[in-house]
Amino acid sequence: MTNSSGAEPPSMLPATLRKITERLAGELACPTEHAPDWTDFEWVMARAVAVLHGVSPLLSRTIRWRGPPEWAAFLEEQRAHTALRHVRIRELLRRIDLRAREEGVAAVALKGAALHAIGLYAAGERPMADIDLLVRPADAERAARMLESLGFYESCVSWKERVFTPVDGHAPNNLGEHSDNDIKIELHERICERLPWYITDVTDDVFPGRAYPGLNAYPSRASLMIHLLLHAAGSMAFQSLRLLHLHDLAQLSSLMTDADWGEVLARSLRGRRLWWALPPLRLASRYYTSKVPARVLAALGDVCPFLLERVSGYKSLCDVSYSYLWVDALPGIEWSQSIGEILGYAASRVSPDSKHLALREHVAKTEAWDAQSQWARLSQGRRILRWITSRPTRSVTMHAVVAALAQAQ
Repeated sequence: MTNSSGAEPPSMLPATLRKITERLAGELACPTEHAPDWTDFEWVMARAVAVLHGVSPLLSRTIRWRGPPEWAAFLEEQRAHTALRHVRIRELLRRIDLRAREEGVAAVALKGAALHAIGLYAAGERPMADIDLLVRPADAERAARMLESLGFYESCVSWKERVFTPVDGHAPNNLGEHSDNDIKIELHERICERLPWYITDVTDDVFPGRAYPGLNAYPSRASLMIHLLLHAAGSMAFQSLRLLHLHDLAQLSSLMTDADWGEVLARSLRGRRLWWALPPLRLASRYYTSKVPARVLAALGDVCPFLLERVSGYKSLCDVSYSYLWVDALPGIEWSQSIGEILGYAASRVSPDSKHLALREHVAKTEAWDAQSQWARLSQGRRILRWITSRPTRSVTMHAVVAALAQAQ
């Protein structure tokens, strides 16, 4: 097996990834007393799945059984690295807050930083790949200069964000969390996702009405929930959901009051339907039972498009996550809301624009999971031919698989 999207994996790999994903999801939501009866190969693949889903540190403290010594040692090592990395992230957030106050820039610390700030996670439990910040468009350039003054440079720009990388950065560890991995900063002017082609924007729900210079919290728990739901929806549409995303939703749901849920649902009454919110919240409730009120799911079901409600209802975590092994031609097509969007999305997949191709080239050069992939080096024409003649595998999934096998040798 090689780390290339062109290579055929062993025939049992898709089923193995699915079985392990479902078992680890069940263990995280409702721990059992007995270790799985897995083969040596499956225990190695369990490391890959835990990394792909960002839950190694959580599993180290949640599961009640130990498993093979190599598995237990891997989880403990991942937790230790996550804890050390959290110290670095917390210090960087402190520096950003101080500099933002000095520069008069109001920013919101998003997702993982916010979940830690409200006490949902302790240090070492939840990995953070980067720091996400939201600023007003008028403050974007000042915020960029502020990050540059802290030792970062703008390494990538996309329709969604600007990515800032440490000037003295270095190559990441090959598998999972490592305390020395670079901490990148993603600077957002809006909070949005493509679902799958048209952009859905919730910036007005996330940025505080009265924001002050420095790092600000979300306006409310409902605001944080709306952002997490949209982020999870965007990930589901492109089969990049992680178990960690569902765990975030479940953990936050445990804090939500009736008033909080009412605030979430009231968004639809203001003319901006949460048509995309049911699939991720329903999937979270499937694994984390009794975390989400039935009335909330029913209300969101009323505004969810018929096709999306039906198709997403049949899909498991594996189907919409990095555990799904294959490159699909039109992932997330069921999220389209019109014939026009279907056609536009299909056209963009067949003939990507120059910005998308440039971003693809940047990812192939800078991301370890894509750098050695045959798929990343194929032209668009050859990709289409590969879609037609075979089932290419996903670079990010195969990278974790190969790295786990290499680590086990």
